[in-house]
Parts: sequence; structure tokens; C-alpha cells
Amino acid sequence: MKLAFSTLGVPALPVPDVVRLAATHGYHGVELRAHPEEPVHPGLGPAERAGVAAAFEAGGVEIMGLAGYARVAAPGDDAPVVAEIRELLDLARDLSAPFVRVLPGASAGQSIEEADATAARRLGTAAEYAADLGVRILLETHDSHRTGADAMRILGLVGHHHAGALWDVMHTWLGGEEPPSTYAALCTYLGYVQVKDIASAEDTTPLPLGAGVLPLAECVELLSREGWDGWLCWEYEKRWYESAAPLPELLGPGRDHLGRLLNESA
Repeated sequence: MKLAFSTLGVPALPVPDVVRLAATHGYHGVELRAHPEEPVHPGLGPAERAGVAAAFEAGGVEIMGLAGYARVAAPGDDAPVVAEIRELLDLARDLSAPFVRVLPGASAGQSIEEADATAARRLGTAAEYAADLGVRILLETHDSHRTGADAMRILGLVGHHHAGALWDVMHTWLGGEEPPSTYAALCTYLGYVQVKDIASAEDTTPLPLGAGVLPLAECVELLSREGWDGWLCWEYEKRWYESAAPLPELLGPGRDHLGRLLNESA
């Protein structure tokens, strides 16, 4: 498995510094938070996009994916959501990123059936465009659809290779789903896995990897046993928790912790 971290942990950090952090601490890639408050987002022009791609290539670090914020199950018209995904896909193509992350985002007023159908319809439309660009859209286990079983209700309706899944280990744990059940649900569709750690279900402030309660060792052992060889991406949610320790000083120990888990599961 290859290791990455998300720029959610280093809010607004310039691209050269992100590349330097990844290279210095032995991470193979980076998930870029694609938001207007970040250096990389769909509003970048061609020259800026080329500069980002060149900086990562020069540093020997891969752009593993783009973390977008399109909410595919949200109520409303399809067109703006599909357009938002297409903009993310265009950016991913220009940066040679293989994945684009989207969120479920259903509202409390929707029925499960309505939310699933809405998300599947939008993902099915966007997946055709993604296929032409050679990029995969990944639905994260998150918010209204936080378990693998939830995500699969949508992806099973879509049935397209370019609409896959992103396993966020915190959300499936919060949803009460055991790792073997999550993997069984998502394995055919799994793009990559987001790892993190927290103190409890009541306190989700990000912690150093291995310092909390999430079943990271079980997840890594399971993935290794199944022969899965994709990306493990550390999503440290510093952007949402200002009091959390700075990520740069944790990257080295985090890399070592994941390395130990991989060695123990080999």
C-alpha cells in the first residue's frame, strides 16, 4: 500500500511546502482539498494548473486525488451538482489525479429511497464524463451515508466502474459497522481508504495515528489479508479543529505508525 496525507491537515499551505512535507516524511502522495480557500481548486487557470502539476512531479510526489465538496444526494436540481463534479473532474485530469472525492449530503427531509435515487442519478451522469477523462469519482462514507452498506445502496444503482467508494474509517466506525462488513460491501468499488484517529465518538478532535480508539490495526490487517494494494490517506481534520496539534510535526511518527501496521500485517 502507498501512503498519502490530506491537505485538510495543513490549511492553505502553499503547494511547494506541501510537496516538501510529503517528500521529507516519506509519503508517496497527497490528497488535495479542492476548495476556494486552498491553493488548488477548480478556479485555477491553465498556467496555474500546469504549475501545480510540475511542482509535484519535480518533488517525486503523486497527487493522489482531489477532495471535493459536491453533495450528490442533496435535494434540489441535478444540473448544478453535476456541473460541480465535472469541474472537479476537469481539474483532476489536468493534474493527473486519478480520483475525485464527493460527499453524500442527503437532508433529514428526504426519504432514504429518494436520497439514494438522487445520488445514483447524478453519479451515473457524471461517471460517463469521468470515464472519458480517465478519472474515478469516489463517494465517501460520510454524513447521511456513513457506512459501507449505505454507500453501496447508491453505487449498486449506478453500476459504473468510474463511480466508486472512499472508505473513511471514522465514519464507518461511528456508524457501528465492523471493518470486515465495510470491506465486504465496498471491495469491488474501493478507490482508497482514509485513516485517522479520535478519542471517542463524543470527541472527534483529530489525534496522532495510534493514539485513539479507531480500529486502524484491524483495518490495515484486513486490507493486507485481502491483498488490497491501494492508498492509505491520513485525513487529519486540522481545518475544523484549530486546537489540534499541527500536522507537520506528526507526519513522521504517523508514517512510522502506518509502516509498523503494514509490517505486522504482512
